[in-house]
Amino acid sequence: MAVPKKRTSKTRKRKRRTHKKLSAPTLVECSNCHEKILPHHVCPECGHYKGKKVSGN
Repeated sequence: MAVPKKRTSKTRKRKRRTHKKLSAPTLVECSNCHEKILPHHVCPECGHYKGKKVSGN
């Protein structure tokens, strides 16, 4: 059975966990209605993408 020879320090443990965090989603402003939307997505409010109407909303 594997048993650690030395105790893992707080610093080493925290360094290993630095990537385990949440990040806020990137939001951009719609060029038509100025709502916050995800980049490269059709605006759910007005149905525009890259300045053109693309959905039937």
